[in-house]
Amino acid sequence: MSITTSIIPQLAAAKMASRAINRLEDNSRKKLTSSIAIALRAHTQGILLANQQDLLAMQKANPLYDRLQLTPERITAIADATAMMATLEDPSGKKLSETTHLNGLKIEKITVPLGVVGAIYEARPNVTVDISVLCLRSGNAVVLKGGSDAHHTNLFLVQLMQEVLTSNGLPAETITLLPPQREAVAELLTATRYIDVIIPRGSQGLIDFVRKNATVPTIETGAGVCHTYVHEKADLAKAAAIVVNAKTQRPSVCNALDTLLVDEKVAADFLPLLIPGFLPFNEGVYADEKAFAILSQKGYANLNHANEDDFGREYLSQNCSVKTVNGVTEALEHIARYSSRHSEAIITEDVAVAETFLHEVDAAAVYHNASTRFTDGGEFGLGAELGISTQKLHARGPFALEKLVCEKWVVRGAGQVR
Repeated sequence: MSITTSIIPQLAAAKMASRAINRLEDNSRKKLTSSIAIALRAHTQGILLANQQDLLAMQKANPLYDRLQLTPERITAIADATAMMATLEDPSGKKLSETTHLNGLKIEKITVPLGVVGAIYEARPNVTVDISVLCLRSGNAVVLKGGSDAHHTNLFLVQLMQEVLTSNGLPAETITLLPPQREAVAELLTATRYIDVIIPRGSQGLIDFVRKNATVPTIETGAGVCHTYVHEKADLAKAAAIVVNAKTQRPSVCNALDTLLVDEKVAADFLPLLIPGFLPFNEGVYADEKAFAILSQKGYANLNHANEDDFGREYLSQNCSVKTVNGVTEALEHIARYSSRHSEAIITEDVAVAETFLHEVDAAAVYHNASTRFTDGGEFGLGAELGISTQKLHARGPFALEKLVCEKWVVRGAGQVR
């Protein structure tokens, strides 16, 4: 099915609605956010029923299935994150600087909402709520283009939030859900008159497509090719626990481990320690020759010889690659070559080596002796997030409430001319 009508009227309505949410006072935005959290909890069963319609159309073996699936616990977590955002400080309206010109002009720099945020994402219905609430809380309107895989869930969630908007005297178009068909994307990407910024969240293919085709300014979030490097001076038991958590706890998300780097001096002792943690998940391992020999000798079954394509790959599943390296320099070179600049970790008891790693690795988040699974707006105390930005302009790392603003100069005079 394809769309036959333009989405421009929807975008124009969203632009108009952005004025209303921008005018809303902070306390009213807090109330709005809290009301959405209450509505999510009250309609848990309706959300689950809509989500079930989407799940029935997807194979469980699909790596996106876990991302698409909502449970009562996940809905509660979404509602809790929404309620928490009501307690966060409004990032808009802050005075950043104030000066007086020699001629008496009063010059201020303040933060203001971006305006209308366009979001393009795949099978993540939690993103529908996270992005919408972050935009509302910061005084922005939002236009959502979710994937067709999550259409029923997204539609229910947006209609639920729109009911809260209208009951609080705001236009329903403050949150706009576009048709699920791909044709809607082309108009969105070039709607510079109505959309102030576009945020793609999803696969590298999606991000690349948006980057190449958008004329609207774009902030990239998404693809994570994450490494953990086990140094020769690592506490191996600690390292094993961290690696198993980073890989298996929720493999379908962008901060999960994709490639394990192991110093060849400790590989024979360390790699067998992973087997008890990997076996319950039937973790698929794509190993270089040295790692393959070690794990094969220990009888690990789900083992494959790695090729070049297995490095620099975002698995999003219970699979990972393993490479042995000769020291920290080789580990740094491998990460520099294959990283998506999302999250990278080193496990070592050598503080000097750790500091070198943290300083030299070019990524949005770098870790010493901890799992990369913590790269998350909520875990970093920012509330929910629009995604993890892997670029260096405007926002980097968890792209959360604090970054949904830009700057505006306010100048007050008494008749001065130049």
